[in-house]
Amino acid sequence: MSQTGSTFKPTLGLLDATMVVAGSMIGSGIFIVSSDITRNVGSAGWLIFVWLLTGFMTLTAALSYGELSAMYPRAGGQYVYLKEAYNPLIGFLYGWSFFAVIQTGTIAAVGVAFSKFAAYLVPALSEKHILIDLVYFKISAAQLVSIVLVTFLTYINTRGVKEGKLIQTTFTLAKLLALFGLIIFGFLIGSKAGIWNANWSDAWHFGKLEKTEGGSDLVFLGEAIMKTPYASQIAIIGALAAAMVGSVFSSDAWNNVTFIAGEIKNPERNIGLSLFFGTLIVTIIYVATNLMYTAVLPLNEIAFAENDRVAVAASHNIFGNAGTILIAIMIMISTFGCNNGLILSGARVYFTMAKDGLFFKEAGSLNRNGVPGKGLWIQCLWACILCLSGKYGDLLDYVVFVVLIFYILTIAGIFRLRIKKPEIHRPYKAFGYPVLPAVYIFLATSMCLALLVSKPRFSSFGLLIVLVGIPLYYIAVANRKEQG
Repeated sequence: MSQTGSTFKPTLGLLDATMVVAGSMIGSGIFIVSSDITRNVGSAGWLIFVWLLTGFMTLTAALSYGELSAMYPRAGGQYVYLKEAYNPLIGFLYGWSFFAVIQTGTIAAVGVAFSKFAAYLVPALSEKHILIDLVYFKISAAQLVSIVLVTFLTYINTRGVKEGKLIQTTFTLAKLLALFGLIIFGFLIGSKAGIWNANWSDAWHFGKLEKTEGGSDLVFLGEAIMKTPYASQIAIIGALAAAMVGSVFSSDAWNNVTFIAGEIKNPERNIGLSLFFGTLIVTIIYVATNLMYTAVLPLNEIAFAENDRVAVAASHNIFGNAGTILIAIMIMISTFGCNNGLILSGARVYFTMAKDGLFFKEAGSLNRNGVPGKGLWIQCLWACILCLSGKYGDLLDYVVFVVLIFYILTIAGIFRLRIKKPEIHRPYKAFGYPVLPAVYIFLATSMCLALLVSKPRFSSFGLLIVLVGIPLYYIAVANRKEQG
């Protein structure tokens, strides 16, 4: 039996849904990934271009998803869209990848990011503080803190959607205000005309930034860096794709709101609106934050910030020594709220898969609080294992390629469904159809092809994760038939 939205209690309004979108998107990425982007592109103009292009792609995809969410306003989101547009196998491959690493790996990574910045306030929580050392297997204090965080938020969300909603809305509003504050203070008291002019004097010279002892063509604050042009157009495209891995990951998880469609009031209207408002707000914040970085920090300090913590360096320049503590608290708030949104929404996909006989049967039931409690705990268990593995960072690099493939398939599904099922009521139609969805498919496909060339190991492993789901699907189908 397929899941219908009426099983869940519709208790989330437009504001709550928008906070799920924005809160799930903003984790730790915006505070870190601009360093790697700058090293790849080599200039302030291209740094901002990467974020603008990512924002355009995200907004386009979100507006396209509005049509699908209005057509199928029930729990499961992207899994349901792929199943309806193509077949149950494609839907399962997404759900399998979602469980194996997309959602759980992100939960683990965001949890560890929380603990790393908590160590600024309490050094004993550092990843360098090893609690258990078995030679080949070590558990740090940071890993333990991330496990406690994931477990705590899972427990809160098993208590009911209202509890999760309260955390999500409160923490998302707090981090939005904090980010706006950082941007405003950065421009008002942290910016320096000399730094801004230097960063933008050669804003569109594309190249790779590297530290050098001599023979450099750029010098900032006594430190030399070299900008090396890429050898070919193909190399430039590959570098741009590699640079966008960080910005795409930082802008991902916007579709989490579609997973909880069964708990949103008037989902045909509010999901589409929340996708638009949430992604627009975050895109504006991301671009403004990076503009602030270029006003506060010389290019070499953006590119080579210690441990890539560019926001820490910026905050230190704005607020002095207190800036490190301030940004640590901001990131803890941000990652706490982000993980809550990921945990809240993820279990609804497993719930719908279980109802289709394609996931653990236990995940297909609701507890007395009207939420998929067992699905939440299954998700929690695997996310905690990924925290302990120490490999979640690699897994996320591997899976960016796969995430894009499923976005491409889903948006292409709009075209397919217009032909396959023209009779279905569409309260909302994709903005700019067919041009904007087609542009997204072109851009995302180009990025995937560029990643295949520039990062073949990551892309191939991501594909392997998906392909492992094929035999698992047929095993699940066989078991479903045996159970009648």
